[in-house]
Amino acid sequence: MGFFQKVFGTHSERELKLVYPIVNKIEALQSTMGALTDEQLREKTKEYKKRVADGESLDSILPEAYATVREAAKRVLKMEHYRVQLIGGVILHQGRIAEMKTGEGKTLVSTLPAYLNALTGKGVHVVTVNDYLAHRDAEWMGQVHEFLGLTVGTVLNSMDNNERREAYACDITYVTNNELGFDYLRDNMVIYKEQLVMRELNYAIIDEVDSVLIDEARTPLIISGQSGKSTKLYEACDILARQLKRGEASGEFTKMAAIMGEEITETGDFIVNEKDKVVNLTEEGVAKVEKFFGLENLADAENLEVQHNIILALRAHNLMFRDQDYVVKDDQVLIVDEFTGRIMPGRRYSDGLHQAIEAKEHVKVKRESKTLANITFQNFFNKYTKKCGMTGTALTEEKEFRDIYGMDVIEIPTNKPVVRIDKQDAVYKTKKEKLHAVINEIEESYKKGQPVLVGTITIESSEEVSALLKKRGIPHKVLNAKFHELEAEIVAEAGIHKAVTIATNMAGRGTDIKLDEEAKAAGGLKIIGTERHESRRIDNQLRGRSGRQGDLGESRFFISLEDDLMRLFGSERLMNMFTALGVPENEQIEHKMLSNAIEKAQMKIENNNFGIRKNLLEYDQVMNEQREIIYAERRRVLDGESMRDVIYKMITDTVENAVDLVVGEENIPEDWNLTELNSLLIPIIPLKEITKDKVTGLKKNELKHMLKEMAVKLYEEKEAEFPESEALRELERVILLKVIDKKWMDHIDDMDQLRQGIGLQAYGQKDPLVEYKLSGYEMFDAMTANIREDTIRLLMHVRIEQKVEREQVAKVTGTNKDDTVAKGPVRRENNKVYPNDSCPCGSGKKYKQCCGKA
Repeated sequence: MGFFQKVFGTHSERELKLVYPIVNKIEALQSTMGALTDEQLREKTKEYKKRVADGESLDSILPEAYATVREAAKRVLKMEHYRVQLIGGVILHQGRIAEMKTGEGKTLVSTLPAYLNALTGKGVHVVTVNDYLAHRDAEWMGQVHEFLGLTVGTVLNSMDNNERREAYACDITYVTNNELGFDYLRDNMVIYKEQLVMRELNYAIIDEVDSVLIDEARTPLIISGQSGKSTKLYEACDILARQLKRGEASGEFTKMAAIMGEEITETGDFIVNEKDKVVNLTEEGVAKVEKFFGLENLADAENLEVQHNIILALRAHNLMFRDQDYVVKDDQVLIVDEFTGRIMPGRRYSDGLHQAIEAKEHVKVKRESKTLANITFQNFFNKYTKKCGMTGTALTEEKEFRDIYGMDVIEIPTNKPVVRIDKQDAVYKTKKEKLHAVINEIEESYKKGQPVLVGTITIESSEEVSALLKKRGIPHKVLNAKFHELEAEIVAEAGIHKAVTIATNMAGRGTDIKLDEEAKAAGGLKIIGTERHESRRIDNQLRGRSGRQGDLGESRFFISLEDDLMRLFGSERLMNMFTALGVPENEQIEHKMLSNAIEKAQMKIENNNFGIRKNLLEYDQVMNEQREIIYAERRRVLDGESMRDVIYKMITDTVENAVDLVVGEENIPEDWNLTELNSLLIPIIPLKEITKDKVTGLKKNELKHMLKEMAVKLYEEKEAEFPESEALRELERVILLKVIDKKWMDHIDDMDQLRQGIGLQAYGQKDPLVEYKLSGYEMFDAMTANIREDTIRLLMHVRIEQKVEREQVAKVTGTNKDDTVAKGPVRRENNKVYPNDSCPCGSGKKYKQCCGKA
């Protein structure tokens, strides 16, 4: 702690001093609220709503409203908010992040700001990380709101649009981050206003805010349609990738190295940079690719697809690992969430990487999809008027929350002091020695009846630890992506004495582990980390599963110099120091210098990951500005506004642009290229041919004026063909919507292509982001010109007897985070498997002795 913090306190301590007087007011109202009948307490909601409608601020109503919710929770749930929970509730209302340790009752805290902000009638979204938590919290905490006369809704993945619309119309809606984002995108693809499901984005309370806004923020939300691309190229590139030889480089491929002209010597056909997860072909590799595909020059623009796909194939083979990044099950490649260790059904890697892995694993390569709509979580959540969040671990990412979301992190004190003992890391030279020590530690705890939760980073590690425990005859349960169906049940039992649970990362996040009496007597839950995670936050989450509400507990991480974190990011000096100490086999080292080096390695990766997310946001910022313009224009159409003025402006702009392209400022009519002007204008606006005699003696502005008058007159004649002007107004909306959607979807694809190729600009001493922005704006201008011309062309040539109806321009086939866009009710595809049935995996054993084994 620095001198400033010692004297003035931390940022959180200083901010909390301002909150305490508000909390004192809430607590002072306890007896007043307690004296009210249920009916009188319920009547308070109507009173507060009226005061808000009459102009009173939410801040001034806060003490009374929070005291009301506190009393209601006491009556309905038999739970009364602790003082620290009231503090958390004030922080959330202020649009900030409340860091509250595991077991401090964050779910109950959210009832306070949800109720207060729902009084405006604009809706509150309580955002959770999965359907199970959304449903659980709505059923559980929703009782308090319903008791007080508010409506509560839940949006689940299986719901149809009518159910979603009903849920979003409620005062408070419980929903996952994915469903929210996709509903927003789908709302901006509908063709009638009645099809919209959401209201305005008013106030979001995000549970597990670090998971939603940081871990998930590296992947944008994408709605896909079918693409016409062949899958054969993936298979061909996979064959070639197997033949290419991995090499080494003497230096690093950095922007600065390219600018400084540093020479990098390469061996083999390609170089893999594991730190940045990048693969580059060497000159030899480029030559082999050209030979394989019969190309003259791989760098030519027409070979962009081959370039892209061979790199994907090499990434699939050298940077994506089975049972770590993904599993193969039922002839499908299923992604494993690196933060939770869970399988994510239906989610696919974007940009063709998923197809490359399918080719590598020899499963059916699914046809590549076309992006119809996309948005990053950063840009989506920044659309809310106000947002806040809760988590047990946010402080390590405070800078990112502040820079990207404009939210600061406030540490809320615990209700009871944390008595968990966090031991120093035990470091071993080899992975084998480390695992031996882990098993010994588990066995020791098991013998004295202390429950143990073992956290691993990969599925492979969890199975390795499990196999070693089986050899020692120690009963245990494994919770990894392969068995995530049993998650809640396994996590709930992890605090029972003698329980040994192995889990990948933070499996079961959001579920408290409760200790039985024997477990408490044996020292509480022991946490063993078999490896340090890339992020300190994930390690802290693992530790935080123990020591809830003043419970006893301990935690310790076991590390080896062979772990990925140490191998890739640990310093050479550290490795040499360890070797020089001559540590005997199976002996652990605890040293401050080692712990500091590990933390520095983690900070290095956290900064790197922050850079990746910030980079994604900076690139998406270009698309976001364009998205706002397009979506605003669509909304005007959906709202049934008359587009007449827009169409007339499009007509005059089309004329203006055509004249500017052909006629120079100083030109005299004799020099004007009327043939070119006719060829530009007549296919769009069917004017009579412009001949020299019509333009004699005119100036450029006069020519524009004359042509605009002619074009407008033509459209007025078209209007006169329609017996009812509203029929043409609807036709304008139909055509405009169709053209906007078609051009926008093509533009998204074009921007994707631009993004993929823009990195090459760095070698030309240009900033890729600046080049992307410039090109992106040019492409957007070209797209809007195309929208204008296509709309006018269609309207000028439409016949009155034509039946033109609104229709979606592309069929949605799915998203990158789910199987389908809107699922029907979940139905069992296969018959239920009972314990004594043969196991469906084909092992020949009974189900209870095989895959159904707990």
